[in-house]
Amino acid sequence: QLAAVAWVTGPTEAGRWIMVRWPLLWARRGEVAAALLSRYRGSLARGCSSRGPDMDELLRRTVAALPPYESRGISPALWEGPSQEFVDFYRALETDGRAALLAKLAADYGADHGLVSQLCGRVTEAQGRDVDALLQAENRLRHSLTPRYKLLIGHICRLEGGVKFLVDLRADILQVLQSQSADSPQLREMNGILKMLLSDWFSVGFLNLERITWHSSCDLLQKISMYEAVHPVRNWVDIKHRVGPYRRCYVFTHNAMPREPLVVLHVALMDDISENIQAIVRYGPSSERTEDASKITTAIFYSISSSQQGLQGVELGNYLIKRVVKELQGEFPHMKKFSSLSPIPGFTTWLLGILQIKEGKSNQIFTELEYKEIQDAIEGPVLETLKRLLSTNEWVRSDKLVRALEMPLMRLCAWYLYGEKHQGAALNPVANFHLQNGAVLWRLNWLADVSPRGLSLSSGMMANYRYFLEDTNQNSIQYLRSRHIEASEQILSLAAQCQKSSKL
Repeated sequence: QLAAVAWVTGPTEAGRWIMVRWPLLWARRGEVAAALLSRYRGSLARGCSSRGPDMDELLRRTVAALPPYESRGISPALWEGPSQEFVDFYRALETDGRAALLAKLAADYGADHGLVSQLCGRVTEAQGRDVDALLQAENRLRHSLTPRYKLLIGHICRLEGGVKFLVDLRADILQVLQSQSADSPQLREMNGILKMLLSDWFSVGFLNLERITWHSSCDLLQKISMYEAVHPVRNWVDIKHRVGPYRRCYVFTHNAMPREPLVVLHVALMDDISENIQAIVRYGPSSERTEDASKITTAIFYSISSSQQGLQGVELGNYLIKRVVKELQGEFPHMKKFSSLSPIPGFTTWLLGILQIKEGKSNQIFTELEYKEIQDAIEGPVLETLKRLLSTNEWVRSDKLVRALEMPLMRLCAWYLYGEKHQGAALNPVANFHLQNGAVLWRLNWLADVSPRGLSLSSGMMANYRYFLEDTNQNSIQYLRSRHIEASEQILSLAAQCQKSSKL
């Protein structure tokens, strides 16, 4: 057990280099390992010690040394046995043990910092010499920057089910990074390297587009129901409706993860752009048996869900929408309208924060007439009572209050989507996703989702992001370069009114 923190006690050559070059990192080197290893001891006592090798012994056997630069072009020996041993050992660990193993793997089996420092000097020395010498020095440096655990990752991905294991491994890394009180730069680096590899392995050219129907395999239908994150599937009748007439369900799959949907897109085939989800997601049995293609002019993307936490940050959803648009155009050549009907997660939380900030300054949120109408509809202090009603969704029980809140909340929501930014991009993640794809922030819809979830997330509102196919590429470029948001007159007008009347 003490060996598990050896990397923070005796300065090896690499350790001395870190101590000199990064004194703050060296001073804090033991915080993460100590915290994780203290938790790991309990996990070890609960079952790991009786299963075979301890953590240090396992890593010494399963993580290969970086091959010399001179042998870089030789195919590495197959390490199927040791790689499988690592996979089996990791799967047998509990959560705390996994976190400790990941921390140790990232800290002790990364790049050789001493060698990297030495080769940096050689690159500098080669600057004044011929180009061949400089390029060779740079290649040696590039080779030395390969962490040893990257070799392990390369061996694991060749195993049957290895890619799925690595996707789940990254999900565990993300969970550790989110839960840790102490920062772990080595673990963050390992996360970045794994994300880069997964982005290459799951690039769009390697993905398969599949349409899901009621005749698809039972386990695939069950997974799609389980992964649905926007509008939960209630039962088999519900999922049958979502893959039946006037509906489409598409998934991306990967040959290395068979029968495992990576991202799921649900589409409603309509005659116009929908303004509420109640008309799309019906929980009773559908009376429609066949489709009338002449009635279908519009595709509504009403739910897109990523099923693999370990693929977070790997672009899949935007490519899925583009592929589905082409698929639908082939099936319905006369289809001209493409739009989302999207939730607005985070709006209610943001709104409650604004009401808190503007406590006692209601004239900076509502007009005098709006304030009077709200006051007439509720009892007690306006802002305090309104916060309580919004937090509990009780405001929708009063038709009078619903009418009084429609204009001010629509105004505030338009500003939230159009004006609130994070590092220059739209604060709302759903808005940011569609705007990156080149969509237009087209319409806000009042009481578009009156489910408890819809009321809690966005006070019942939903947004249409319209895809004008001839403009999507230019819109995407403008948004990514200058963060310009293409929006309709309705959105621009509401946002301008909010700036004028609400003083945000």
